[in-house]
Amino acid sequence: MRHAVVTSEGDQMRWAELPGQEPSRVYVHGLGATSPAYFAEVAVHPLLAGRRSLLIDLLGHGISDRPTGFDYTLESHADALAKTLTSAGVTGAELIAHSMGGSVAIVLAARHPHLVSRLVLVDANLDPIPHRPGSGGSSGIAAYSEREFLAGGWEDVRDRVGPRWWSTTRLAGREALHRSAVHLTRGTVPTMRELLRDLKIPRTYLLPETDGPLPGADALAAAGVTVVAIPDCGHNIMLDNPDAFAHATAAALADQGQ
Repeated sequence: MRHAVVTSEGDQMRWAELPGQEPSRVYVHGLGATSPAYFAEVAVHPLLAGRRSLLIDLLGHGISDRPTGFDYTLESHADALAKTLTSAGVTGAELIAHSMGGSVAIVLAARHPHLVSRLVLVDANLDPIPHRPGSGGSSGIAAYSEREFLAGGWEDVRDRVGPRWWSTTRLAGREALHRSAVHLTRGTVPTMRELLRDLKIPRTYLLPETDGPLPGADALAAAGVTVVAIPDCGHNIMLDNPDAFAHATAAALADQGQ
């Protein structure tokens, strides 16, 4: 386990690192998750093994610190991740990022382009999301005020999302979880989708085949984004179908023609 100080108060982000060749691969989890739990199997898959790999936990999540004074915007998450990568001596990384982590990765690539050479986005959030009281995920969490969430709303979320997601979500700071959800549903200006279209690096977007066509896929394709549907999986593609995930990710990272 490695660490980097990312705030003026001394808060640390931490990651599990696998040795290997450069350029580095950086794995970034989604809301309430943790990268070692979500990416360990695929990071050592025969098609992806052999690179220096950093399985990083965003601030407020997993094994990283959980400061209550941090705002947890997508921009702040991206800047903290940039400090972590800089501390680790990483430039030109291949980022593999899931859900909210994909949104953070897009913002990172836009704000700190020297740190990112390729993006593989795994069912990432590209647009603002309406609040949906009573639902799981970011839309349900963000429907609470922070005060309501801390006073007991988190227990309702725990009971709705089930044991698999809660097994890692319970590790997140409650302020971190709520603020991250609020800012994820709010998105960025320009939107993550617009930022993604404007990036000049190779970009691949993986989504579950059962979700049907990705909204706006034609415009993304016109901007050079490769969209790949993965069979036999839900939102957590790397956990549900690791072999298909590894094949698609390896192909995306090997493609020199984007």
